[in-house]
Amino acid sequence: MMSGLPQRDPAQQAEIFQAAKDAADITPTTANRLRYALALATPGHGGADPVAAQRQLSELLARPETLLPIERLLALVELKEVEQQLILASENKRLREETPHDSHDKLAALNRRLTTEMDENARLRKALEEAKAKLDAVMHIERSINDRGASGSAKP
Repeated sequence: MMSGLPQRDPAQQAEIFQAAKDAADITPTTANRLRYALALATPGHGGADPVAAQRQLSELLARPETLLPIERLLALVELKEVEQQLILASENKRLREETPHDSHDKLAALNRRLTTEMDENARLRKALEEAKAKLDAVMHIERSINDRGASGSAKP
């Protein structure tokens, strides 16, 4: 059942799942309840419910004397698998919710940095223009002095 359930078409999946559920409801033997819990735990079909599977498997394992050793082992392994799925699903959800927030914060920080850099570039351009103007003024004064000096040395 566990290997065939996710590989069937949706109609067959529903039929297999419903048969396991009905058997557990109508004749709640340990084997039928285990089969239903395993159907709930099997991913890849519409009836999969890891939370319900965890609950069912925990209930079965709470009375280990009702299970055969191989059933107990299978239930325990499947319970651990379901718990791992739930942990991963929870972590995945947290990361999905966190990512847009982190992305937004990173984007806002980058925008602030860009604005700061643009302001700094504008300030540096203005300082450069002022320095060029001063340099031009100094060069103009030097030319004037040199022109006067060249004019004064020509007259004895």
